[in-house]
Amino acid sequence: MGDSALPSRVRRAFLRLIPAALAGRSLQAAQAAGHPSPMQHPDDSSDQVRLPNGKLQRDEILQADYKSNLKDARDLIDLTKSFELDLEKSDANVLSLALLKKLDDIDKITKRIRGRMRR
Repeated sequence: MGDSALPSRVRRAFLRLIPAALAGRSLQAAQAAGHPSPMQHPDDSSDQVRLPNGKLQRDEILQADYKSNLKDARDLIDLTKSFELDLEKSDANVLSLALLKKLDDIDKITKRIRGRMRR
């Protein structure tokens, strides 16, 4: 190893530490300003919204999202099976607009599911 290898290693190690240092600084600033820690769940506060039936609104939303995800997953399975059958029937040299439409529908369903799961 030459003398020039050490400074580049040190430089690379330093560059890897910069994001962690900045994140630590922003965490300290947020805590000083009274913002919750990123590790703290936002629903851990005592002001959770309850519905008239006494259930937590957050729990009801999660349950509705779960049911919607199950329905969309079933629709996605049916659509992909239909896509596969239509693809097998089609000619290799012909582009079917119906197949493209099904691909768009598959994409829409997966985006809906992904959007719900990221909430």
